[in-house]
Amino acid sequence: MMPSPTPRYTIPGLTTKNGQQLVTLLSARLHALNDLALTLKHIHWNVVGPHFIAVHEMLDPQTSAVREMADGTAERISALGGVPQGTPGVLVSERTWEDYSIGRADAIAHLGALDLVYTGVIKDHRSAADKAGSIDPVTEDLLVEHLRSLEQFQWFVRAHLESTGGSLSTEGTATEEQAARAASPARKAAAKRPAKKASRSKK
Repeated sequence: MMPSPTPRYTIPGLTTKNGQQLVTLLSARLHALNDLALTLKHIHWNVVGPHFIAVHEMLDPQTSAVREMADGTAERISALGGVPQGTPGVLVSERTWEDYSIGRADAIAHLGALDLVYTGVIKDHRSAADKAGSIDPVTEDLLVEHLRSLEQFQWFVRAHLESTGGSLSTEGTATEEQAARAASPARKAAAKRPAKKASRSKK
């Protein structure tokens, strides 16, 4: 992501260079949060199977909370003298990840993929909080507050993926599709099943 322009003004006690650094950090986090909110809603609409209602209802409060995080992030960018960019075109052009790759699927398969999504968002949020901490403790505090909720939401997701022995079904997976297959026995079975040949009627 390109550095943000140097703002004409920023928060008292910070230099405009500090403001620019923080705006660049927060702009990337704003994209991640907006993308996460859309992904959560996509999953909410596309879960099926016996765990449907539990997962469907779990995701709406997470979506609302993430949208509030995005709003707080955008407002902090404005307070720092920057310009928050919330349009889909800017998000797509500046993000460093691909679209969520799972369509209609078993709820547990979606949770396996969502666990990887949360891992990526949390890792990048932690890195941004660490960098912000050396410049501005207020911005760091904003990101840390987000992390408290994001890590709790991932815990909710992982509770569906964890065995009684404490291991995750998605352990060792690197892509959303791999995680979805590892999490859902039905998806694994479908992947192993040989494709049926198309039948041709005799005339």
